[in-house]
Amino acid sequence: MLDKNGIAKRIAKEIQDGFYVNLGIGIPTLVANYVRDDIEVEFQSENGVLGMGPFPLEGEEDADIINAGKQTITTLPGASFFDSALSFSMIRGKHVDLTILGAMEVAENGDIANWKIPGRMVKGMGGAMDLVASAENIIVAMMHTNKRGESKLLKTCSLPLTGVGCVKRIVTNLAVLEVTPKGFKLIERAPGVTVESIKNATEGTLIIEGVVPEMDI
Repeated sequence: MLDKNGIAKRIAKEIQDGFYVNLGIGIPTLVANYVRDDIEVEFQSENGVLGMGPFPLEGEEDADIINAGKQTITTLPGASFFDSALSFSMIRGKHVDLTILGAMEVAENGDIANWKIPGRMVKGMGGAMDLVASAENIIVAMMHTNKRGESKLLKTCSLPLTGVGCVKRIVTNLAVLEVTPKGFKLIERAPGVTVESIKNATEGTLIIEGVVPEMDI
């Protein structure tokens, strides 16, 4: 089973040389720490940063340099800062190759709910709506179940939707899954996790074909 850093490390393997990547709040922000050294990647944050690096070491933080989640970040040589209008023109203009988001729920048809739980205080949807509406390649980083042990990979989302039919791939603490027209296709298992336990933790339709390999991370 993976922890949050393990999920981020596995997602980092999906990033290709030359990609422009938007990192959402939560687990996705950890991905920048695990990108291979032999490729060049530009990380974008919708608050107006292009060229984010790993998180700063303790004591080296600059409170003026933050990501969309208000976490302190580092920037790489050549990084730039700009206003929200330009940032969202990049996103809406489909200039981002990969978007990595967290989620509360994902449905088997690729719907995503990641911004609101009814009855709880919420600041708003933020940039997530624009990201899921504009991105052609979306990977979700999330825990497979909630704190009550209930599946977060569902037949139909119960929470207000952020986007419809947009998620392509999901990496959880248990597995890597691909969204297909027939449901969640199991691609890889986390180390030490059985296919049966993934099946039991998935409410939506789970497609299993042949021997499912264990993640190599």
